[in-house]
Amino acid sequence: MKNLFAVRLSELLEMNNLSKRALAKNIGISAMSISDWTNGKVQPTAENIYIIAEYFDVSSDYLLGLKED
Repeated sequence: MKNLFAVRLSELLEMNNLSKRALAKNIGISAMSISDWTNGKVQPTAENIYIIAEYFDVSSDYLLGLKED
């Protein structure tokens, strides 16, 4: 099964012309965590999914691949 969170987060970074390091700084999470999430090595906590969803103004369902919009 494809890790849709990793795909969606990578797409959001690209669409917003934002580096992993910049996102990490903006939301107070380590750049290594962002890298691990986009590489599919580690899944974020529910709290971190919420933080990312709020930052990009998308739903957590979208980030998790449960909804397309």
